[in-house]
Amino acid sequence: MINTTIIVTLALALLVSCNAFSLNNSKTPKAPKTEIDNSRRQLFQAAPIAALAILLPQPASAGIDPSALKTLKVEGDETGAAQRLRQLEADKDRPEDKLDIPFEQLKSGVSYREYREGKGEAVVKDGSKVAVEMTIRCKSFATANDPGGLKYYSTKEDTDFNELAWAVGRGELLPGLEEGMMGMHKGAVRRIEVPGMMVFAARKENQLPLATTKDGKRRFDSLFKTDATLLFEVLVTRIK
Repeated sequence: MINTTIIVTLALALLVSCNAFSLNNSKTPKAPKTEIDNSRRQLFQAAPIAALAILLPQPASAGIDPSALKTLKVEGDETGAAQRLRQLEADKDRPEDKLDIPFEQLKSGVSYREYREGKGEAVVKDGSKVAVEMTIRCKSFATANDPGGLKYYSTKEDTDFNELAWAVGRGELLPGLEEGMMGMHKGAVRRIEVPGMMVFAARKENQLPLATTKDGKRRFDSLFKTDATLLFEVLVTRIK
């Protein structure tokens, strides 16, 4: 990186050179004084800008075209980042999302609805290592704008990489959530409702994701003064 002192010195040197050049040229047949003054003024004004444009360090891209980065593949996304963004944009307003399809009820009391089927041969099962993007809502705190309940946790706000990863069946997260995720493919989206009794049990076993925001912590603490039913919105991003 060029030192600031060197930049200023070189710029001043360029100004002196320009002045000398202008004075030497004054020996040629003289133009009107006003025209000479204007020419000098324009030259002196342009010289520092030209010098600094050349001498000041430019933002380095290490020979990489930034626009090319949009097409680079990202880990866990074989289609490439740009293609994934286009797919998400196309999927944003799918008509089937607005259909009033009943949740599938499991014997344990867990229920779920699948909004995206996902793709690939791998499915979530006991022993799978999965990563998800997830939002958790407190159903007891439903509002007109949030009929599923106010969220207390989301991977976007409460994790560094908008992703939560764990091994299914090892007791890291509440079993009700894992039960509702069984059979999901990569890219699948489900809303999974876990009844309060399972949530209370998971709290005792430290199996609930914890919020880092002030509102999230407050809602989490208030949750256990109600029936504590939780609604998980889950997008599977990786399965191993």
